[in-house]
Parts: sequence; structure tokens; C-alpha cells
Amino acid sequence: MYREEDFLQLSGIQHFEFCKRQWALAYIELQWQENIRTVEGKILHENAHDATLKETRGDIITVRAMPIHSREMGVSGECDVVEFHRATDGISLPRKDGTYKVIPIEYKRGKPKEGDMDVLQVAAQALCLEEMLCCTIPYGYIYYGETRHRTKVAFTDEIREKVRKIFLEMHQYSERGYTPKVKTSKKCNACSLKDICVPALNKKKSVSGYIDRMISEEEKE
Repeated sequence: MYREEDFLQLSGIQHFEFCKRQWALAYIELQWQENIRTVEGKILHENAHDATLKETRGDIITVRAMPIHSREMGVSGECDVVEFHRATDGISLPRKDGTYKVIPIEYKRGKPKEGDMDVLQVAAQALCLEEMLCCTIPYGYIYYGETRHRTKVAFTDEIREKVRKIFLEMHQYSERGYTPKVKTSKKCNACSLKDICVPALNKKKSVSGYIDRMISEEEKE
């Protein structure tokens, strides 16, 4: 069990899966830079995270900006949206009749991606909710702003184990204050931290080697 002061931000799991260096720059070195993708994503999340927009429609209760945490994984954050669907095999809710099953919904600006970044984030939310509410959550959804469509995500044993392993690795990096190097790829072009990271420099030799070369060149002149 982790102490609250050691909790990591849950949302960091998508950055870590995308690029460990990006995550370390943003969450360990506290460097950040906006681009069009992050701005559009922030606007979408502002609408989803309006905690004043709570509603009950029929057998569905919708809660926005729900704070969540996990002492086992050492993370905390917010769910964009959590829907509670009335069900005979669900859990009880304060001041509500009946029982409900829990469904987390994550909002994303673009469209479904090839990697697991978005899946891991909503799965991490589900694990937190399971720990907090003492329930089992078999699936959730990701809503994509570009397609305006929900994609169903099954929380398999494989995905659950991957979430736990990633958070463990994130804690190890955080405790060491370690920012890893990165292998350049096409995804670097879309990264909001490209100018801070300067990925091309990581392909060169070490700083000490660079200084030695510069001194040698000056001695030759």
C-alpha cells in the first residue's frame, strides 16, 4: 500500500505508454507545452469534467469528474464520466434505491489509436473504482470526439496486469527522479514536448563526449 503523498497522477499512464521520456519530462521534471492536440483535448475534458452536470435518466445515474484513487497502485485522479446502471447484481449507492453496476467512460479528442494508451487509462480508472467500491467492473467505454462514438473496452486479465506493472515502473522512475532517453520515431512529431525533449539530441553521443570534441577542435585552431 502506498501513502497518499507518494501517489502518482493516474492520467500519466497514457503518457508513459506513449513515451516514457514524455511522461518523465511532464510529471517528474514538471515541464509542459501546449499544442493543438492538447488544447482540443482540454476543451473536450472541460465539458466532461463539469461536476455540476449530474443527471439521472431512467435507470442510469451519470456522475462527472469523480475523484478516484488506489492505495494498492499508488495513484489518484478523476474519471471523466462514471455511469451507474441499475442492475440486480450491482452495488448499493447512498440514498439510492436498488443496486447498480459501474461503468467508467473516458473522453478523448481524436479517434481510436493503434496502441493501448487510451485502453490502459480507462482500465486504470476501473481498477481504482473496484478498490473503492468493492465491486467488479468487466468493461468501460472510450468516447472519441472525432468520431463521436463510444468504443467498448473489456478489462481483461492481461490489461489489468499491464496497468499494475506500468504503475510499478512509474513509481520506480519517480523515486529515482529518472528521465530516460528516447528512440526517435514518427510519433515524436505529434508530441507537445518535442521542443523541450529535442529527441534528435538523444541520437548523438554524450555531453562529455561533445565537450571533448569541442575542446579538441579549439586546440587544433
